[in-house]
Amino acid sequence: MKKLALAAALLLLGPTLPALAHQHEMEDVKKAASCPHCGMDRAKFAHSRMVVEYEDGSSVGTCSMHCTAVDLANSLDKAPKAIRVGDAGTKKLLDAEKAFWVVGGNKPGVMTKRGKWAFETQEAAAAFAKENGGALATFEEAMKASYEDMYTDTKMIRERRKERRMKAAQEMKPGEMKHGDHKH
Repeated sequence: MKKLALAAALLLLGPTLPALAHQHEMEDVKKAASCPHCGMDRAKFAHSRMVVEYEDGSSVGTCSMHCTAVDLANSLDKAPKAIRVGDAGTKKLLDAEKAFWVVGGNKPGVMTKRGKWAFETQEAAAAFAKENGGALATFEEAMKASYEDMYTDTKMIRERRKERRMKAAQEMKPGEMKHGDHKH
């Protein structure tokens, strides 16, 4: 009877099981909806998001390898206990050190010109590299590339933000107030 009840439950829940698994998988996004370094929506960038758990019990959720590198550099007195990354294809969180990485290629990364993409399997990483270019890499190589790219990526981000602010200012009508402005 228990087996019959389980079979019936699986038939009823079958189509929703992947959604339930995905919902559980995104628990880290509920805890940290936006990146503390750039403000980007971590759900939107679930394919590149990262979570660093430090030995002191603290943790940080970022949108990308770039912002994780920023956090690690700013947290020199805290040792990372675990680093996880979203699979570029499935968005599933993986152990970053065990993931198969692709660095470079023609697909720009998140917060970086030179992409750094993680995959659960070597086959998925190789297929991505074949389609988009780039080289298979280890986590250490991907992190090193992130630090090598830090200056040019930070400069690119600043320029984009400046352009957005200028565009927003041009689109404002004369006399219109921005949120937070007050007339005196």
